[in-house]
Amino acid sequence: MSVLKKFHKATIELIQILQQPQTERDQKILQVEALLDRREALMKEIVPPFTPEEAELGKQIVTMNERLEQLITAEKVSIQKDIKELHMKKESNTKYVNPYQNLSTDGMFYDKRK
Repeated sequence: MSVLKKFHKATIELIQILQQPQTERDQKILQVEALLDRREALMKEIVPPFTPEEAELGKQIVTMNERLEQLITAEKVSIQKDIKELHMKKESNTKYVNPYQNLSTDGMFYDKRK
């Protein structure tokens, strides 16, 4: 199997993993990282000249890479949203436990007499 076909197959697998509905996120990230590493190694091995069949495969890979970028960006946005929500929950919980923690003392009157 040529390097370009292996690269094409790895790209298809990567897109399928990213399109799966809410699977275990940690497992999904590990699979994506492994496939991206494999694609990177294969990319270094791709050298011209290409046959007409490989040129057509290359065109398919380019269009699939655009879709792949969209999926990865969507996954990144989802992770960022979850991190932000977690931070907000943590902050809200802290305020609930100790509501007077961040009060400003600006403008308070202190009586110097005893």
